[in-house]
Amino acid sequence: MNKIYNLAQIKGVLKSLQPIQEIEEGFVAYSQGKAVIPPVGELLFKEPPGDVHIKYGYLLDDDYYAIKIASGFFESPSSSRYTSDGLILLFKKGTGELACALLDECHLTNVRTAAAGAVSAKYLAPKNIDCIGVIGAGTQGRMQLEYLASVIDCKDVMVWGMNQNELDEYRKDMEPLEYRIQTTLNTEDIAAHCNLIVTATPSKSPLLSADKVRKGTHITAMGSDTPEKIELDPKILQKADIVVADSISQCLVRGEIHQALKAGVLEKERIVELGNVIVRPELRRTSEEQITIADLTGVAVQDIQIAKAVYHALEIME
Repeated sequence: MNKIYNLAQIKGVLKSLQPIQEIEEGFVAYSQGKAVIPPVGELLFKEPPGDVHIKYGYLLDDDYYAIKIASGFFESPSSSRYTSDGLILLFKKGTGELACALLDECHLTNVRTAAAGAVSAKYLAPKNIDCIGVIGAGTQGRMQLEYLASVIDCKDVMVWGMNQNELDEYRKDMEPLEYRIQTTLNTEDIAAHCNLIVTATPSKSPLLSADKVRKGTHITAMGSDTPEKIELDPKILQKADIVVADSISQCLVRGEIHQALKAGVLEKERIVELGNVIVRPELRRTSEEQITIADLTGVAVQDIQIAKAVYHALEIME
């Protein structure tokens, strides 16, 4: 019988898993050519604004393939806030049998994205973090901090949001977790005070300018996952010492790298892939003065890895 799991069941087993390790292994397999990941399927909406991504694929030496559908609507008819939903279908390779349907309501997408942010910081961030900057006070802005905690020893955080009410809610949620939260409505404050910055917005215009980014800063940009979105001034990538893509092929057509290539300020030859950075130390930061960028557009191998881990954990519990 096909198994259908709801969000409560999924969250229950996530506590026993190591998503960062699973995602890291997925990136390595992807960069080593051990995964089959077709181009992203995509629906873009103007009224109301939003997008739906269909990501799918499999690892060559694996027993499963996965199909993930995830939506994000930024001004839904019922709410002025961002809303999302989705599911992951895991099938058995060789028979096509549906192993399980994970009705995660986009939670696993958020988990694997936050885990990818932690992987990026683990290999690219400077050793000494003055303050973590978070641009975007939504769900991902919270979860990035949660997952960074396992690789970065810093509790000082400055967060930017669209309005003070949003920022006050963020502070209310995060201060009980022992973070020291400063808020700002000016992204230049983030650039001035933080040397690890995460951008997590659906912006279609740059939020950080190149002349404000300090030497020694690492930026994980994960909000720009369509051809239209952009969070960074493309000249930041021109200025950067290391530019990393979660998937070079994806980043050529979406994300910050796409925007910098389109602007003519980045050469394709300068881009390295995250899976290669993980296994090749010479591709990582070599100086505390370097500026590093990780462009995370979201790769199906992340969905495959998290779906398998959750499915196996759920099976054990039964």
